Amino acid sequence: MADPRFFKNEGPFTLDRIASHCGAVLYQAGRGDELMTAVAALQDAKSDQLGFLDNVKYRDAFKNSKAGACIIAEKMIADAPDGMALLVSKNPYRSYALAAALFHPDALPFYRASFEHSQFSGIAPSAVIDKDAVIGKDCMIAPGCAIYKGARIGNGCIIEAGSVIYAGVEIGEGCHIGAHCTISHSVIGRGVRIHNGVRIGQDGFGFALDPAGFVPVPQLGRVMIGDRVNIGANTTIDRGAGPDTIIGDGTIIDNLVQIGHNVQIGQGCVIVAQVGISGSTKIGSYSMIGGQAGLAGHLEIGHSVKIGAQSGVSKSIPDGMDVMGTPAQEKRLHWKELATLKRLTTTKKSGTS
Repeated sequence: MADPRFFKNEGPFTLDRIASHCGAVLYQAGRGDELMTAVAALQDAKSDQLGFLDNVKYRDAFKNSKAGACIIAEKMIADAPDGMALLVSKNPYRSYALAAALFHPDALPFYRASFEHSQFSGIAPSAVIDKDAVIGKDCMIAPGCAIYKGARIGNGCIIEAGSVIYAGVEIGEGCHIGAHCTISHSVIGRGVRIHNGVRIGQDGFGFALDPAGFVPVPQLGRVMIGDRVNIGANTTIDRGAGPDTIIGDGTIIDNLVQIGHNVQIGQGCVIVAQVGISGSTKIGSYSMIGGQAGLAGHLEIGHSVKIGAQSGVSKSIPDGMDVMGTPAQEKRLHWKELATLKRLTTTKKSGTS
């Protein structure tokens, strides 16, 4: 159960309300008026709390759970404990996300409640805002923030303590900027969530080689971020060298990701922690990149591509391909080569024993 010190609970809710909200069907139709007070893990849930099961690895925990109700897939109905109400869903994890957000909307990236309940509202006296900056209505700007000349902040934005918005930056409506972020040379869309410690718009890593020493190349582009983008803590996004660095609508970027100058990322991509994307690489929409993968520069990655964790990508990838390994290659071929290598090493050891 979520700690009430950190997450406000809007419940209780009836099973009918929960099912309707999360796209599930209540298996026992006559129990729709029963109340659930919270969401909880299967092993901890009580008779008035809602659990969920998405992974069959937790079948035993489900069978032994004391939860009053549970969100499950249809195939798990037969394993349900006696007396448990069942909310059957084609996508239990999605349904759980919606149900949890019903109880705890303040845990969502774009929700304002936790900030509104803090010790201040509006613009803190210690925030430094240039007279030529434009601040929209209903914004909340925390202590120690600095907003430079010509910056434009849209209506309903939150900027947490110690963050710096440099000259000329534009931030759309309903954005939430975490603590100690720095944003320069950027135009940011609506509903963007930028977590603590993010750096956006700093110089890209560009140098011309010369026998007398490296010559820095002026980075004259911007960072263009679409609507509803989520950027994880301590991620860095370099501005373009001439062309812009672009992040498409709805893309989700995890913590500790490095995005180089001129990179273009399409809509709805998912980029997991510690990924590094070198300059001028283009990534199509709805692609997914696993943790610690590294992409060389000037590549063309297609739409709906999947790149496995710790992959090293040195060549362009067509639409819809699923790759992994270093150098990255088609997933089935990667596993086939590993299996062949294992057989060879096993045979060699057997022959010498």
